[in-house]
Amino acid sequence: MKFERRNTFEDKEIYENMQFKRTDSEIRNPDGTIVFSAKDIEIPEGWSQVAADVLAQKYFRKAGVPKILKRVYEQGVPEFLQRSVEDKEALEKLDPNKRYSSETTARQVFDRLAGAWAYWGWKGNYFDSEQDAKIYYDEMRFILANQMGAPNSPQWFNTGLHWAYGIDGPSQGHFYVDHKTHKLTMSKSAYEHPQPHACFIQSIQDDLVNEGGIMDLWKREARLFKYGSGTGTNFSTLRGSAEGLTGGGKSSGLMSFLKIGDRSAGAIKSGGTTRRAAKMVICDVDHPDIEEFINWKVIEEQKVAALVAGSKLHEKMLNKIFAAVDSEGSDKEDKTNPKSNKSLNKAIREARECMIPDTYINRILEYAKQGYKEITFPTYDTDWDSEAYLTVSGQNSNNSVRVTDRFLLAVKENKDWELLKRTDGEALKKVKARELWDQISHAAWSCADPGIQYHDTINAWHTCPEDGEIRASNPCSEYMFLDDTACNLASINLLKYLKDGKFDHNSFTHSVELWTLSLEISVMMAQFPSKEIAEGSFDYRTLGLGYANLGGLLMNMGLSYDSNEGRAICGAITALMTGVSYKTSAVLAGEVGSFKRFTKNKKHMLRVIKNHKKAAFGKKSGYDKVNVTPVPLDTDRCPDPSLVTVAQEAWTQALQLGEKNGFRNAQVSVIAPTGTIGLIMDCDTTGIEPDFALVKFKKLAGGGYFKIINQSVPNALRVLGYDQQKIDSIVSYAVGNGSLENCPKINSTSLLGHGFSSKEIEKIEKALPTAFDIKFVFNQWTLGQEFCRDTLGVPTEKLNDPSFSLLSHLGFSKDDISKANDYVCGTMTLEGAPYLEEEHLSVFDCANPCGKKGKRYLSVESHIYMMAAAQSFISGAISKTINMPGNSSIEDCKNAYELSWSLGVKANALYRDGSKLSQPLSSALIDDENEELEESASQEPNVQKVLEQIVYKEIVKGRSKLPERRKGYTQKAIVGGHKVYLRTGEYGDGKLGEIFIDMHKEGAAFRAMMNNFAIAVSVGLQYGVPLDEFVEAFTFTRFEPAGLVQGNDTIRNATSILDYIFRELAISYLDRTDLAHSIPEDNLDTLGEKVESTQVSKKGAFGKTEESLEMIKELSSSGYLRKRFPRVDDNSQKEIVITDSTEDHDFKGSIQVSDQITKAKMQGYEGDPCNECGNFTLVRNGTCLKCNTCGGTSGCS
Repeated sequence: MKFERRNTFEDKEIYENMQFKRTDSEIRNPDGTIVFSAKDIEIPEGWSQVAADVLAQKYFRKAGVPKILKRVYEQGVPEFLQRSVEDKEALEKLDPNKRYSSETTARQVFDRLAGAWAYWGWKGNYFDSEQDAKIYYDEMRFILANQMGAPNSPQWFNTGLHWAYGIDGPSQGHFYVDHKTHKLTMSKSAYEHPQPHACFIQSIQDDLVNEGGIMDLWKREARLFKYGSGTGTNFSTLRGSAEGLTGGGKSSGLMSFLKIGDRSAGAIKSGGTTRRAAKMVICDVDHPDIEEFINWKVIEEQKVAALVAGSKLHEKMLNKIFAAVDSEGSDKEDKTNPKSNKSLNKAIREARECMIPDTYINRILEYAKQGYKEITFPTYDTDWDSEAYLTVSGQNSNNSVRVTDRFLLAVKENKDWELLKRTDGEALKKVKARELWDQISHAAWSCADPGIQYHDTINAWHTCPEDGEIRASNPCSEYMFLDDTACNLASINLLKYLKDGKFDHNSFTHSVELWTLSLEISVMMAQFPSKEIAEGSFDYRTLGLGYANLGGLLMNMGLSYDSNEGRAICGAITALMTGVSYKTSAVLAGEVGSFKRFTKNKKHMLRVIKNHKKAAFGKKSGYDKVNVTPVPLDTDRCPDPSLVTVAQEAWTQALQLGEKNGFRNAQVSVIAPTGTIGLIMDCDTTGIEPDFALVKFKKLAGGGYFKIINQSVPNALRVLGYDQQKIDSIVSYAVGNGSLENCPKINSTSLLGHGFSSKEIEKIEKALPTAFDIKFVFNQWTLGQEFCRDTLGVPTEKLNDPSFSLLSHLGFSKDDISKANDYVCGTMTLEGAPYLEEEHLSVFDCANPCGKKGKRYLSVESHIYMMAAAQSFISGAISKTINMPGNSSIEDCKNAYELSWSLGVKANALYRDGSKLSQPLSSALIDDENEELEESASQEPNVQKVLEQIVYKEIVKGRSKLPERRKGYTQKAIVGGHKVYLRTGEYGDGKLGEIFIDMHKEGAAFRAMMNNFAIAVSVGLQYGVPLDEFVEAFTFTRFEPAGLVQGNDTIRNATSILDYIFRELAISYLDRTDLAHSIPEDNLDTLGEKVESTQVSKKGAFGKTEESLEMIKELSSSGYLRKRFPRVDDNSQKEIVITDSTEDHDFKGSIQVSDQITKAKMQGYEGDPCNECGNFTLVRNGTCLKCNTCGGTSGCS
């Protein structure tokens, strides 16, 4: 191919005209100490701190990069593309500790990615000349450095390590097809052929143990999960549970094997990665076990609810029986006899009413007879990564049902639907199609699964039907093609092509051509985890080019996401992208040949290309062999007619060249979630998604965050005709002024009148810029307890009362406080902003209501219409979540599914707010004033009880301060070969208040994650979250490092770092000896008798003097003594009662950390913590979740 320079110059190195900056990537403790640091890394000037952190912590090669390199001469390869290896002679002259390091500059990453692509492209004869190869190399580096596009994460991890640094290793069992001989070859190297693919589709046969069968699939999945990729499979070939076996008897059925696969994926996905949902399970709607499949996750969620409620009821009622034993009588026999002990009789009756099994009740009585005083019954919670969810099945995949047009028509006509045997195709059972459809809709409404894939629509646009139907997809549903194929993804940042208010289609076209070639080269150079996928990918060469930041682009252009003009822009850009990509593929086919299976499928592929072209020309009819008429490009409403023209030209050329040359690739485009790579490109929005919030929190290089308006907002306001003064006022309304200066009612003047001095006002002003709400500033923690108590006259007990409002105490009304809060901290919404006209509000609508006062959000239909506008021009499909409000009905889900089908969308994934037990309900954000909540509840005449939904009353408590000088202990251990230091901080009474975790582990991101995790746990402890909750949530979690534990006297093995840490804390502070592997005899930790494994406390003689105990207490941390200080009773016998000290530190009852959840929801986040860094900054990202703090994603791309 020939290329032209658009962004670079022939006689200049590309970096000469670019500004770079030095920065640090740091994670800090609250006291300012640095726990992770990547010093002096180099990044392009315009990059944000978040992008720098993602690059440094995720994509920089952390080790093995030689300090001195030398070129390896390779005949026929241009000098600038010669690969490099370590210069061993030069390295020997260096200090052994300084010979190798990590990547430290973004230039290294850009060079190795673009260099490897250009190197393999040269070897594959993709360039007309050396000059074209150099242009490609420079232009791709420019695109990466300027955040104009990015490949999927596996490319960043693996591509170019062998070419740039000579990094290599033994083969990992991969295969590739040699680009010269076209022969399948087993890799001899781990890195020479990189693994750049993220998305896989695998087949399965109805066979138990042979190759290609059920058990073989788990092995193939394991190899993919190990390397962080995702896979999807249609399991409909497996026979149902009522079908017979060849040798007699009945099959175990689909669901039994799905549960095995789910367990397998759950065990492997944590092995070095914390991803979830990296697997797609698909079942056809005519499968005999389809009803069980549809309701699988519904029932599993019910099990979680039962585990949570049942475990807490057991602990409550069983300990109530223990308490009743000692409430009456003195004789042991009378105490434990329900006939003699009336309190015990009542407690047993209450336990039976709560369905506590008689066996357990009797067991408690037997314990009581033996002198035991209490039982610790493990309780569970609804956290999505908790033991309760880990106990049930179906939590490690996305589920989808494949529906046909015939089924959907049967639903409309309320006809019978036959469920077919897998063995002979005969009908096994008949059900009403509408009843089955109701079950699907109810399941999606109830637990957000299963999704829907429209089988006939997918196959109507299939380019290779001669080789079979498309039956499956990758986990995120954007890649849909034949079984045993793979796809590597790349996304273009659309906002980078908006220049002077107009989309630069020439520059965009240039980028599409470059990325199409890059992805094609990636197919050629790649190795694959199985023979079948290596051959399938070689035969069809499917690509996954897409884009990101559509929502940001539309807002910058002053267009509403839910508008005809916005959808027309989306359609035009998508049509241009895929048209140019197919045109480039046809050009490549003319130079290096079409894909292997093109000839057999030629007429079908050209039919699909013609249908795409008709849609680009806005045709409303005349499509060839489509089941649903696609949504054509709205040529009349597109604000940029030139964009329509170039898109139509691209499809005309693609068809002409395709008829002449064929195509190099069977597919070229998808719309992926663009999770982590969206952060690398500093995108406001991911994929085709709208924005999630108008006010963002920008990270500072030195630590901390500050509020900033989404930069699309002021740009949109300018396009809409607002002057700078009005723009400033509107922006201030959203983000606040961060100061009390000129604040109505509550300001420095009014505060001086209440006894505040300039010193206190200065403290307040310092805290306000980062405050989320002024109530978090006007408290004893900011002003000091002494000032609040002595000067303002607030009693100490009121200061410690979480419901106490200092501003209300000073005489300010709720209206005064509300107005001041809006002025200082902002509303985080534009609804009600000064000067902003009502007709312009729709431009700023987001996926969720913005801020505390925001009411507007995008409708369900707006998401579907936008998908439909793009789908007509996408080879594959679109990964997108269709957000639904919590009050949506089951009927709304049906309507959304049917609308998607009618518009030609290939797949649909609904997510109703609150459909997961783990998700906080949005209704908690209506008002945080308890009085108003109670008033509104009392005015409601009828309260409907909703099954399957557990609502916890959130009790917001104040934060309990630790003493300045505090006790604690430091525990050093080695877990799986990695040193871990655990340091605890305690309150005066020995209760745990904070933890610090430090690791000597390769990989800055993991070490930083551990420290951030420790901060999150510490904050939770100080807000009253019981340590028990953390212990139940994190013990038995599985990820590397794991294995043998050295240096700890009670723990011998751990399944992960978190498992080790919370075992140690549980043993030390909760007396959870059931989590210990041994109890040493010669340690202060073991003062007293060994506690039985049944976790009950026992009464008995101790044999130590009171004086000795007091001496030990003075010298030691009670935490370090594992809460086993014997407590001497006041009775004459001096009996020692070993108890579990669970006194609250000014916190009573069940407390949840609702502040963080509330803040997160108001900021537009989901309200769940990230399972990698613990921050509440998860946003919807296609069908998965992405963390805007650490870049972690729950998906596979």
